Amino acid sequence: MRRNGTARRLLSFTRGLSLLVFTAASLFSAAGAALGAAESSMTVNATSAMLVDVTNKETLIEQNPDVAIAPASFTKVLTLYLIFEALEKGDVKLDDPVYISKTAWQTGGSKMFVELGNKIPLEELLKGIAVVSGNDACVAVAEHLYGSVDAFVAAMNQKAQELGMNRSRFLNPHGLPAPGQMTTARDMAILATAYLRRFPQSLRFHSMTEYTYHDITQPNRNRLLLKDSSVDGLKTGFVANGGYHLMATAQRNGLRLLAVVMGAATPAVREKEALALLNYGFRLYAFIPPPNPSQPAAVVKVWKGAAPQVALYFKETTPVVVRKEKAQGVQWVMDIPPAVIAPIQKGQTLGHAFLKAGDTTLATVDLVSTTDIPPANVFIRLWHSILLLGQYPWRQIWKPAAYILGAAVACAALAAVVLRLKKLSRKRRSFD
Repeated sequence: MRRNGTARRLLSFTRGLSLLVFTAASLFSAAGAALGAAESSMTVNATSAMLVDVTNKETLIEQNPDVAIAPASFTKVLTLYLIFEALEKGDVKLDDPVYISKTAWQTGGSKMFVELGNKIPLEELLKGIAVVSGNDACVAVAEHLYGSVDAFVAAMNQKAQELGMNRSRFLNPHGLPAPGQMTTARDMAILATAYLRRFPQSLRFHSMTEYTYHDITQPNRNRLLLKDSSVDGLKTGFVANGGYHLMATAQRNGLRLLAVVMGAATPAVREKEALALLNYGFRLYAFIPPPNPSQPAAVVKVWKGAAPQVALYFKETTPVVVRKEKAQGVQWVMDIPPAVIAPIQKGQTLGHAFLKAGDTTLATVDLVSTTDIPPANVFIRLWHSILLLGQYPWRQIWKPAAYILGAAVACAALAAVVLRLKKLSRKRRSFD
């Protein structure tokens, strides 16, 4: 009886211990799953948000990206896009004097405080838009570039459509409230990404923490410039029916990210959420620099060509952005032929390079020739044709024969040349 009681108590203890272990394991598993879920996504305290890899135009995080919302001063990024485009085309110059009309002078909201009738260099107005969000400067530039605000707004909407901003409509160059003027976080991300990629020099203005015009100093409303040294742009905005907006861009270790936050409750919230998005992206993603475009990826033998070999270069040298766990052990794997046959044209694809992380292919790039290689003379082509017989599976049989045949052909060709010379010599003697 005592043994049976002991056995029952032992069995009961074992079952209890097993249940405890199972329960603890379940709790740890659930906690791990929750931690993983928190690491793979985040909620932004705003109406909508986007996190974008600027280099590859890839969306890393999105929250309500297609909700319609008033753009406010985000509109000025499109205005700046048209300014930099005009500068790029040579239509205007930074030192061009811009006349300040009554319409520009009277524009309300945030101002650069330009004076009526003055002529101000375009560069100063550009600073006034990028740094202190001057609505008066926007109108002055619109009139200078297109003759009227209406014509400039038409150009803005046309450019928006060209960029793929299909859910946006603009009614003025500065973003002051106007019925029907709407955009989305996705469209703003498209605009800002295109702007930063095409006009990286614009960050020289957006990174200014303050701007002084006529003894009036105003701060840049993007306060992240003072809170994080990697942040060097881009734009803030506010309208009563839309909330507080912030587009912030930063670059760390070669990786440039763009955070778009729209509809935050306060300026502090938009800054906190934008910085949280940027930190999240930099924590989880890594920048893999592109290969050196000036160094060949491989050198390949050339048959029947005027040159004995050809250097292959990467056709594209775009950096790659990947999750950090995939960036370990990344390497380029080449797929190239042992030899190629002339003629070879400049830009011709002769191989491929694969950026690999284990068994995962992160990128594929063509390998091309950067030079033309014409065919060699007839004797070299004939000789190479004979040698190529030994490049096939039956090379063990053909290779010795190919060399013997090649030597015989070379001797025959030499003999033909000698006989030809002798005949010519005899003809000359007969004429003498």
